[in-house]
Amino acid sequence: MEARMTSQSNPEVITAIQHLYKAIHTGGVDPLVLELVHLRASQINGCSPCVFAGVASAKKQGETDERLHNVVTWRETPFFTEPERAALALTEAATRIQDGAPGVTDEIWDAAAAHFDEKQLSSIIMNIALTNFFNRINRATREQAGKTW
Repeated sequence: MEARMTSQSNPEVITAIQHLYKAIHTGGVDPLVLELVHLRASQINGCSPCVFAGVASAKKQGETDERLHNVVTWRETPFFTEPERAALALTEAATRIQDGAPGVTDEIWDAAAAHFDEKQLSSIIMNIALTNFFNRINRATREQAGKTW
């Protein structure tokens, strides 16, 4: 499969995205939680470049192979903390909104709110949204995993 275009074609968009990333990372959320959120949303959406980049970025942050290999099965493994589980559940609910999926229920929101304050929740939600944004762009343009800019 060959990419249809480069995702780097509009510098103004890239600058805006960089501002969003900065805002997300000033929200007080553990960077590893943000990496897990990004990875899980990208797995759900089948975005190979984001999964590839997410794994590489998480490893640079000190994430273990054991946990990275089990993000897809986080419910069935003992490797994740309760705050991480709440963030992953929120990620799945906010990402899987097609075909009548219930989205973020009160139960899912309350579980996340028990571990994260409003500023942190805002960062997590924005990270989920930005990841879904990139997943859709990469799927539309056929961006390839492993590409470096």
